[in-house]
Amino acid sequence: MGKNNGRDDTRRGGSTRPTMTDVARIAGVSQSSVSLVLNQMSGSRISPETQAKVREAAHKIGYQLPGVRHDRPSQAIVEKDTIAFIVDEISTSPHPVVSLDGARDYAFEQGFLVSAHATRSNPDLEEAVLRSVLRDPSIVGVIFATIFTRRVHVPKQLQNIPTVLLNCYAEPRQHMAIVPGEVAGGFAATAHLTSLGHRRIGFINGESWMDAAVDRLKGYKQALATVDVAFDPDLVRDGDWLPLRGYEAGLELLSMPNPPTAIFCGNDLMAIGVMEAAAEKGLRVPEDVSVMGYDDQELARYTHPPLSTLVLPNYEMGQKAAEILIDIAVHQKELRPMTIKVDGPLVVRSSTAKPANS
Repeated sequence: MGKNNGRDDTRRGGSTRPTMTDVARIAGVSQSSVSLVLNQMSGSRISPETQAKVREAAHKIGYQLPGVRHDRPSQAIVEKDTIAFIVDEISTSPHPVVSLDGARDYAFEQGFLVSAHATRSNPDLEEAVLRSVLRDPSIVGVIFATIFTRRVHVPKQLQNIPTVLLNCYAEPRQHMAIVPGEVAGGFAATAHLTSLGHRRIGFINGESWMDAAVDRLKGYKQALATVDVAFDPDLVRDGDWLPLRGYEAGLELLSMPNPPTAIFCGNDLMAIGVMEAAAEKGLRVPEDVSVMGYDDQELARYTHPPLSTLVLPNYEMGQKAAEILIDIAVHQKELRPMTIKVDGPLVVRSSTAKPANS
C-alpha cells in the first residue's frame, strides 16, 4: 500500500512522505483528531482507544509532525520547513484569519508550518518583521497578504525570496497573486435575484474607493444586462460595510415611490441593517422584499430568516497561496507571474424568494 494516498511528493530527496490525511484515513478518524493527538493538545476529549489508533497508524506509515526529526545530529543543517505569512492586519476582521487557516492547513499537510506576522501597516514594524523573516534559515518563502484587496508595493527585501501575494496585487506583475473573483461574485449574487424574477434590484455597495466595491458593482451591472434590465443609478447606494449604513440605505431604497423588490448588499453586515429597515417599514423578508448578502460570515446562518449570501473564498485563497508557494520554492516550478481569481459559491438560504407579484 502506498504511503502518500496516490500523490507523488518528491520534495525531499525524491522520497515519498506520508501526510496527516493518510494517518486519518488509516485510523478512521478526522484530520483534526489526528492533529490533536499527535500534537498532544491538552483538553481534547478524545478517547484513549482513538488516541492509540492514531499513534499506531502514524507509526505504521512512518508519519512525523513537520519539523520533528528524531535522528537529527546536533550539528545538522536547519531544515527549511516554515512559510512566513505577513499581513497588514489580522485582528480587526475575520477574513485574514480564515486565509491564514487555509494556508496553514494546506502547508501542514505538505510538511510545512506557517508563522504569522502582522505589520499593522507600520513601516518600522514591517521592516522589523522582514529582517526577522529573512534571517530565519527555516523560512522557505513568504505569503504577503492584505486585509482588503488592493494594489501593493512589494517590499524590495522580498526580491530574492519566493513570494506569493494574497488578496493583493502589484504592478508591474512580478509575483503570483491570489485575489477573490469579485466581479464574478457580484454577478452571481445579482443573477440569483434575477433568476427568481426580480427586475428592480437595489444595491448597497461598500466604500466606493475599494477594489471589492468597484468589482462587485461591475458584476451587478453585468447581471442586469444579461436579462435586459437597464442600470438605474437611483437604485445604488454607497455604504461602509457596517449594519447602520445598511439600515439607513435600506430605508432610503424602501421609501422610494417605486421601491426595489430585492436588495443586494455588499456584505452580510449591511444586509442585516437592511432587514432591520424592512421590519421597521412593516415589510416581510422575503415575502415583500428579498435581501441578499455577501461574504457568508458565521452570523448569516442565524439571522431571521437566514441570509442568502455569496462566499468570500478566503480559506480557498489561503490554500492556493500556500500551494503555489510550495510549487515555486520547493518543487522549483517556473510559473509565469499572473493574478489568479478564486470564485466563491452562492449560498441560498431563506432571505430570497420570488417577488410578491410574480
